[in-house]
Amino acid sequence: MSDVLELVDVSVVRDGRALVDEVSWSVKEGERWVILGPNGAGKTTLLNIASSYLFPTKGSATILGEQLGGVGTDVFELRPRIGMAGIAMAEKLPKGQTVLQTVLTAAYGMTATWHEDYDPVDEERAKAFLDRLGMNDYLDRKFGTLSEGERKRTLIARAMMTDPELLLLDEPAAGLDLGGREDLVRRLGRLARDPYAPSMIMVTHHVEEIAPGFTHVLMIRQGKVLAAGPVEMELTSRNLSLCFGLPLVVERVGDRWTAQGLPLK
Repeated sequence: MSDVLELVDVSVVRDGRALVDEVSWSVKEGERWVILGPNGAGKTTLLNIASSYLFPTKGSATILGEQLGGVGTDVFELRPRIGMAGIAMAEKLPKGQTVLQTVLTAAYGMTATWHEDYDPVDEERAKAFLDRLGMNDYLDRKFGTLSEGERKRTLIARAMMTDPELLLLDEPAAGLDLGGREDLVRRLGRLARDPYAPSMIMVTHHVEEIAPGFTHVLMIRQGKVLAAGPVEMELTSRNLSLCFGLPLVVERVGDRWTAQGLPLK
């Protein structure tokens, strides 16, 4: 399998502080990765590099065969090959657009409708992705009126619209209640187990949000990688405790994970 993402000794330094520090990490075609770590660990920084919107201060980053900053690399041609869903994207989208329009604009790499005409095939694709994420009854609803869970599912459908080779999910379950989280995890699990779905990287704080079908985990703390590899091998109580800085117990229940702190003595 070829590398979808390869970071070699990557550091990102801002105001003398390393947001990520000499990170080496590779994602191969078909893998589904989750990035775990506390606030400020560097998770979103890694995702921004993977999206090609942030260049390393040091080291090299290669995305879908294109090296960031390399001769002949055009990020404007690279970015449509990468789907991104997260809070930053939600803030860019007009609240008055319908759900269908919100997804359709991704076909042109835009955030708002202008005077473009969409082909029937584009509309069918948008409706198919929305249906897959349980949003078929919301096509004419305004994006700004959606619940947090409905908004997150719309964003994922939008990220899929360009048929990306790499799908990036930045805390997709953040802000959801228990029902919303479980519904989203169930749908992400279906997507992750689809052999035709793109390679995936998801950032989260919580092991409970790791959907079935995710194959690998990267744990990061203070900008440094603590563990990286198959979920079954690396998602251990010891590694998670080191990652979050307190004693934690990880358990697997069926095809899901849970974690809790040890009681105080």
